[in-house]
Amino acid sequence: MRTPGFVRTLSLAVAVAAVATAAAAQADRSHPPKPGPARPLRLPAAEHLNLSNGVPVVLVGMHEVPVAEVVLVVRAGATGDPAGREGLAHMTAEMLDEGAGGRDALALADAVDFLGATLETGADWDDSTVRLRVPVARLGEALPLMADVALRPDFPDAELVRLRKEALTDLLQARDVPGRIASRALAEAVFGKAHRYGRPETGDAASLSGLSIADLRAFHHERYAPAAAKLVVVGDVTAASVVPLLEKAFGAWPGPAAAPAAPAVRMPPQLEGRTVWLVDKPGAVQSAIRVGRVGASWRDPHYAATEVMNTLLGGSFTSRLNDNLREQHGYTYGARSRFVRHWTSGLFVAMADVQTDKTAPAVTEFVNELTRIRTSATPEEAERARSYAALGYAAEFETSQQVAAHMVEKVVYDLPDGFFEQFVPKALAADAAAIQTAAEATIDPSRIALVVVGDRSKVEAPLRALNLGTVRNLTVEDVMGPAPKVD
Repeated sequence: MRTPGFVRTLSLAVAVAAVATAAAAQADRSHPPKPGPARPLRLPAAEHLNLSNGVPVVLVGMHEVPVAEVVLVVRAGATGDPAGREGLAHMTAEMLDEGAGGRDALALADAVDFLGATLETGADWDDSTVRLRVPVARLGEALPLMADVALRPDFPDAELVRLRKEALTDLLQARDVPGRIASRALAEAVFGKAHRYGRPETGDAASLSGLSIADLRAFHHERYAPAAAKLVVVGDVTAASVVPLLEKAFGAWPGPAAAPAAPAVRMPPQLEGRTVWLVDKPGAVQSAIRVGRVGASWRDPHYAATEVMNTLLGGSFTSRLNDNLREQHGYTYGARSRFVRHWTSGLFVAMADVQTDKTAPAVTEFVNELTRIRTSATPEEAERARSYAALGYAAEFETSQQVAAHMVEKVVYDLPDGFFEQFVPKALAADAAAIQTAAEATIDPSRIALVVVGDRSKVEAPLRALNLGTVRNLTVEDVMGPAPKVD
């Protein structure tokens, strides 16, 4: 026997189904629904504090999840590597957690794991970092471990031997990866071997083989100083709760009153004309294509418009490059472009891996799109690009880890207050004229380097027939150096 409740439930279900059916019948399926308006990015206010030894602290409270991100940022990046010691900053950073404060690498890893934390070290072109992620309940126990790693590394010889062997093995493997060969060749083609940006950020076989424990200790002693450091803290903390813990861990950090002199990285000159570097990879079934030139730094006055312009050019799946090379011609699974920004200038790069027999046509289309982006976009293209850039921007600030990463960018590159918050309105204001202005300021297909890594016997003649510029033939060894010996 059916109860009255059952009947009411069945009646409600029938009514809901009827409404849904009617709504579906009235839905306009002739075009995709339009996205809603981009919301302004509202980040928690950053507090600026100082420890007793002068180390600045940038604190951002995010209280949704009981975790904390603590990042020690030091102006000790790859641009500070002495000539012939490229890779020193990276190797120093990699060695920090391989034994510190009297604990060996395994004991240190066990202590971090026991707290439910992660501790990572690394270096970039312009900075080195020690990053701690930990439940706030264990922050007081984790910070001394972080301080040991950052301030009191042991630099054991055996770990340097191991890490160097891993790095040399990686370089050996890179010789078989066309994309990595192309990226390395592009850096040299754009910046020249005499410029630091033109040499490998993490070093080559010769420089890595020559690094010693004494080199690492000297770099750490000189560059890891409180006057050159900042702390970024993001998470479920307040100044009252976290500053005493930071003071206990880092407040007694000794060092010179003045910061070590920042490395002098000269502004690289822009390319003159076009060059084509053809790196022979016999038997390759694809060609790795990289197109680049000296790009804009973080202080690009057209930053937001440049990012919108690149969204249209190659920064999204619906970009012109991807639509041209993938959708229209079927040369590749994907083509894209991006701006890599440093303290001094940066790199613009467009890239794709294409079928060997389509190498020359693909290069032609790259040049065509770099030329076309300097002309006025249609109103529809401009609207799509700025909406894509603005609507997706907030997703980069969802977690405390993401916010901490952007705060590191802010302190390393001395970005003004409101830099991130202003991106959405500036992106939405980037009309076709602003996109064209940004393109004209950053893209010039008559002054680019084109690198192709592929089977020279199959692609050289068609490439030369394009008459794009002087074609320089190279081997993998010309680009990557002699094969490293891994003992």
